[in-house]
Amino acid sequence: MADTDKTDVPAEEKKEEKKEEAKEEAKEEAKEEAKEEKADGDDDEQGEGDDEEKEEKINRPANFKTFEEDEDVLFKMRAKLYRLDNGEWKERGTGEVKFLKHKETNKIRLLMRRDKTLKICANHYLSPVMKLETNVGCDRSWVWNTPADFADEEPKKETFAIRFQNSENAKKFFDKFEESQKEMAALLETLNK
Repeated sequence: MADTDKTDVPAEEKKEEKKEEAKEEAKEEAKEEAKEEKADGDDDEQGEGDDEEKEEKINRPANFKTFEEDEDVLFKMRAKLYRLDNGEWKERGTGEVKFLKHKETNKIRLLMRRDKTLKICANHYLSPVMKLETNVGCDRSWVWNTPADFADEEPKKETFAIRFQNSENAKKFFDKFEESQKEMAALLETLNK
């Protein structure tokens, strides 16, 4: 009988250790999910994310130039950007979308960088011909086309969708988008005279 008691103890200890490990893993997974939800807001009807969101943070030197130094920030707000790729919405990145006005030329562009990597996910001038439309009836999301986006350095025609945390933020974006378009239309009109 003494032999069976000794063999049962390690087996019981192993079971307990496995239960504890499983509990710890579940806690860690729950923490990670909570962090992701907090960072991204609640994900709903739009497409699955690409591998882009798995990028690691890049350490940049202190003197790193963003080429935003000659521009004034007219608008800045956190959002999630998607692009239409072969009829499917793909996540482009999460970060701050900005409207930047150049101090000398007065041209206004939309710029968005991913949070951790600072990689550009949208970079184009606001054109008076662009039309901001609601996205599938969602009051916190907008869709628009741009004839030339420079996020990938080469100009490329893109269709973007942007989603904000709430409808108030989406409305602020819409208002500033239209205001900036009017400024660009006036600027282009004076340049064409």
